[in-house]
Amino acid sequence: MKGGKIFAFGISIILVVGVVIAIIASNNRTQDSSGNDEKDDKVLSTTSKSIASVCSQTDFKKSCVNSLSSMANNQSATPKEFLQKAIEVAIQEVRIGIERSTSIGKAEAHDSLQKMATDDCKELLEYAIDELQASFSSVGDSSVHTIADRETELKNWLSAVFSYQQTCIDGFTQPELQKAISTSLLNATQLTDNVLAMVDAMTEILSKFNIPIGNKTDTTTSAETAASRRLLENEDNDKQEANNTKSGGYPAWLSSSDRKLLAASNNGNPAPNAVVAKDGSGQYNTIAAALAAYPKNLKGRYTIYVKAGIYDEYIIVTKYQVNVFMYGDGPRKTIVTGHKSALNGVSTYQSASFSAIGNGFIGKSMGFQNTAGPEGHQAVALRVQSDMSAFYNCRMDGYQDTLYVQTHRQFYRNCVVSGTVDFIFGDSSTILQNCLIIARKPMEKQQNTVAAQGRTNIRATTGLVIQNCRIVPEQLLEPLRFKIPTFLGRPWKMYARTVIMESTLADFIQPAGWMPWDGNFALDTCLCAEYANRGPGANTNNRVKWKGFKVITDRNEALQYTTTPFIQGNQWVQSTGAPHFLGLKN
Repeated sequence: MKGGKIFAFGISIILVVGVVIAIIASNNRTQDSSGNDEKDDKVLSTTSKSIASVCSQTDFKKSCVNSLSSMANNQSATPKEFLQKAIEVAIQEVRIGIERSTSIGKAEAHDSLQKMATDDCKELLEYAIDELQASFSSVGDSSVHTIADRETELKNWLSAVFSYQQTCIDGFTQPELQKAISTSLLNATQLTDNVLAMVDAMTEILSKFNIPIGNKTDTTTSAETAASRRLLENEDNDKQEANNTKSGGYPAWLSSSDRKLLAASNNGNPAPNAVVAKDGSGQYNTIAAALAAYPKNLKGRYTIYVKAGIYDEYIIVTKYQVNVFMYGDGPRKTIVTGHKSALNGVSTYQSASFSAIGNGFIGKSMGFQNTAGPEGHQAVALRVQSDMSAFYNCRMDGYQDTLYVQTHRQFYRNCVVSGTVDFIFGDSSTILQNCLIIARKPMEKQQNTVAAQGRTNIRATTGLVIQNCRIVPEQLLEPLRFKIPTFLGRPWKMYARTVIMESTLADFIQPAGWMPWDGNFALDTCLCAEYANRGPGANTNNRVKWKGFKVITDRNEALQYTTTPFIQGNQWVQSTGAPHFLGLKN
């Protein structure tokens, strides 16, 4: 996976190349190979006006036209129906991608890591199908008057699809095998790109269909977007929100079950559905057993109290275990630990000591660690793909790849995250607020990088925001902090987006601030940004000169990366019980 050590093994290059050629030949039926404006115009001119209108906003126009060809003679089709068809075809292609990647992996994976990557790939692409199916259902929901009413959700789900597809590809460390897998997913990737482009450009598409802006048969501006804009214009809402919480006056949108949970949380912790204790004083001796008792047809949250102890077990909160609230006795008392790593032949994806997948996960007062050490290379302590998930008063301790913020919207408050190489990484929409970020002493000849964000699509809504945090060296690194370089981050993927704002940066941060991933890769297309930071490491005079680096000076631009617009936090963060502010701190 990311930044991986290459494990050598024997492989039949001829067979792999043959598979790639066969897949490329198959892909020609949908692949837009040119990107040339003149050829794009020709593609659009040979189809119906309605399809041309829909596909004109996409990057892969030939793929788009081919995917919608069955609707060419449907004169009454609406933009919503075209979008549903595009999603349906994308789902079909992901299913084909599963078959191809599994076939390639089984034939060519000759070591345990590549075989594990094959299994990971199948699982990841099934998650991608889940996201696309959710998108399909949402667009077709008759109770939804406009696509824009679900635009934020659609972009969130579709952005996750890109993350799953890329994680699948990255899992293969053998170059020829990785290329074959990438080629096998080309159609699926392009078609997902097209769907996201359609959602992003729906207003313009509507105008080409001569549908008036505001017509309830489709979309323009949603109430959700309008609310976000109002909040941006008036940050005093943050203060009002805080006052409401103190007085017990919760917002109208908060469900009754979440109000009860939040009230109990503010007064301590809620009564648990399950108690875990290593000493036998609880209902369960392991966290896994408590999760296994997750009730069917759950209403509200399933609350697990994990008493103090070190729990050496690999935990997965599955996609079916939604709205789990798990709390402990403190991040140094209740600890989930593991030691899986790349050195042991385990994929980054599978190395996590704790994985939160089910949506709405809340973690409080717990520690998550991976003890593989710096020599273990990729070794994840906590992996999160849970949408609208929150962690507060938690610790994540490791070295390389400590915190894997994989997909969806995530919020971290009053947490400690420690590590060395790329120790906060992934392709989610994540905000870390009021956290302590600790760079540790790495292996000899290694450099520290805090963040490695993995956005692969320019329209994806993902990115990493570190707000009002402190970035400091650990005690062991302190005397060596000027000898061992520490950077704020590096662009892992083409459109990597990392924003560090209103944070305190200690003196050990390199004057350049950021380091490249590999040569000139992504230096023009990434966004590595800083806003209103403080401390001796915050001086930007000698920062990198990349096109993709930016010192934000406009307050309104910085507001884009705050809790409400970036992760729609005004709609859900309060219900988690996590302390928070929605706009800028100052």
